[in-house]
Amino acid sequence: MKALVTGGGGFLGGAIVRRLRARGDAVRSFSRGTYPDLEKLGVAQFRGDLGADRDALFKAAEGCDAVFHVAAKAGVSGSAEAYRRANVLGTEHVLAACRAHRIAKLVFTSSPSVTFDGADQEGVDERAPYPAMDRFLADYPRTKALAEQMVLGANGAELATVALRPHLIWGPGDTNLVPRILTRAKAGKLRLIETHGKKVDATYIDNAALAHLLAAERLAPGAPCAGKAYFVSNGEPAPMDEIVNGILAAAGLPPVTKKISPGMAYLAGALLEGWHGLFKRGEEPPLTRFVARQLATAHWFDLTAAKRDLNYAPEISTKEGLRRLAEHLRATA
Repeated sequence: MKALVTGGGGFLGGAIVRRLRARGDAVRSFSRGTYPDLEKLGVAQFRGDLGADRDALFKAAEGCDAVFHVAAKAGVSGSAEAYRRANVLGTEHVLAACRAHRIAKLVFTSSPSVTFDGADQEGVDERAPYPAMDRFLADYPRTKALAEQMVLGANGAELATVALRPHLIWGPGDTNLVPRILTRAKAGKLRLIETHGKKVDATYIDNAALAHLLAAERLAPGAPCAGKAYFVSNGEPAPMDEIVNGILAAAGLPPVTKKISPGMAYLAGALLEGWHGLFKRGEEPPLTRFVARQLATAHWFDLTAAKRDLNYAPEISTKEGLRRLAEHLRATA
């Protein structure tokens, strides 16, 4: 297979690229920068902005059999227009490139946040609806929901599409969750929100990448997974403090015990959003209303559909993942 991975230089995109190359596939990456690690793997790299460089994206996609659309603007900082350009317009360009070059398969990296309306999600499956657009607490989940709907709506006889929703991806090489936890812990600023044991799913990086390759293998017009979205995780939901303290232990740091109430966290998020909006534009607040609500609620999902239609089964357990993370952190200290 010849595959294009958007965001191939990122955490998840890079893991997908490595798995593709390990089995002998020809791989191209479309990212904002160039990456020495991808060059060593023999990956053809194309630079550009998904929302602005349509022609560059079309050139990268030419001759490919499948596209893994992983790149997105994540986080909670930036204007609504910046999220729209990256996540909605960028996805429109990916779909246009697939159609123009008669690419048969598109695997889209979505997010469980596209179904989050502020309430607990306990054992929910893919029947969970999208909230009304005015119910989203941040531009990221709103634009990812729009992009996911576009991708699934594009499924047909010439282009088969599928969307995956991995939750809280972590592991060696993580540039988001793990470093944020460690940085705030080392600075003495890490606090947990009191959830009284509510559970959360997380996904080890290798399992997230595996799910994408399984989806591509099974994707075809009329296939059970075509035109559908799937939740993906390790299938081992645990309280957030257990997840955070497991990562801290892997780094040789003491557990965090200080907690604040969900109401106080939401208020702090609102105040920090306002402060950063007025005085620190462009910087990401340490807490927002969306993040506070996410951290205060349960998020674990029924993986029955992914197991049935994709033959998905996590390869790396949370325990083994933490062991590998500890090994990585020691090696890179």
